Parts: sequence; C-alpha cells; structure tokens
Amino acid sequence: MIYEIRTYTLRPGSVAEFEERYARRLPAREKHSKLGAFWHTEFGPLNQVVHVYPYDDLNHRARVRAAMAQDPERNALPGGQDLVVAQEAEIVNQPEFMHLLNGRDYGSGNVYEMRMYTYAAGDLAKQMPAREKGLAAREALSPVVAYWPSELGALNRFIHVYVYKDLAERSKVRGQMAAARQPAAPGAIRPIRQENKLLIPAAFSPLK
Repeated sequence: MIYEIRTYTLRPGSVAEFEERYARRLPAREKHSKLGAFWHTEFGPLNQVVHVYPYDDLNHRARVRAAMAQDPERNALPGGQDLVVAQEAEIVNQPEFMHLLNGRDYGSGNVYEMRMYTYAAGDLAKQMPAREKGLAAREALSPVVAYWPSELGALNRFIHVYVYKDLAERSKVRGQMAAARQPAAPGAIRPIRQENKLLIPAAFSPLK
C-alpha cells in the first residue's frame, strides 16, 4: 500500500470555492479510486488543501490517472486550476506495523496535526523501529492517524498525523508529553528539519 499526498496552495480566499468544486467532482473521481482524506490548513502555511489517495502500488496509480484523463463525466465539471498557485505531490509508504488510513473511525469535529520531519540521508530507515516501539505509548495519549516514510517526492522525510478533538486537547497532550519528557519515539534519531500544520477536514472527507 502506498499513499499519494497532494498539497495545493490556493489564492487567498478561494479555499471554500475549491472545496465546493472538488465535492461536485468527487463522485466521478471515486469511480476510479477512493479518497483517503481531504483537509485544509488552519495553522501553518495558509490557503492550502491537502488530499490523500491510497493505491495498491505505483502501477495502480498510473492506471487510475490514465483512466481519469479519459473520463468525460469528470472532465466536464469545473476543476480548480484557476485557483491554484502551486502544487506538490509525494508518494509515501504504509509501514507494516501501522493501521491503514481509514482503518478507524475518529468521530467528527476533529483537528488533525500533520508533522513533517526531514532526516539526514540514511537516517530515515533507522528511526522507523523507534516509531514502532513507541506507538502504543503515543496512542495512549491520542490516536496516531498515520506514520508515513517518504518514497517519491521530498526524500528522507517522515510524515506523521495525529487527531485531536480540538486545540485544547492538543495542548493538553503536548503538555503531558513535555511534563513526562516522553517523546513519541524513544530512541529515535533527531531530524534535521521540522515542520507542522494543523488541518481541518472538508465536509466530504472520509476522515472527519
């Protein structure tokens, strides 16, 4: 299993319009493969939408992309190209020790935090055993939605996603970890760069 994460930076004030158009096109899109998640940023880089699609492998992705290009129903509906300032796409892997993206129901009204750590060349594979070892302790505080090492696109990168009922719960969990001096992955190698963004799910996102 792989996931494609696409990040679109939009013109200021156009996120709602982009999501409305995407929702209209989604039934035609999902004839080819199912959406995994769709969010827009609340904190961090603004005016961004992030959507995730799972695929069996790169060949599956290629077949889906080719079929979409030839789909008259989908292509007849207005897209969001005129609203897009920049696009990024990356392929990430599904570790064997992690549940699938839509393997759980987190309820609704949630806030998601996506953290992106970049490692020195060769260090990413070394830190995955620490993530596996620390997973149960981290999930005792709040659910881990995803642990994804990069495969194509931005290399040497580890993306992890957490879900919180609201910003207050996030602050509480982060405070508990700091007070207990409990890292998410004891023994993990330190990254050379860290980024994060807080995400709100679209109304049509499978993850609410």
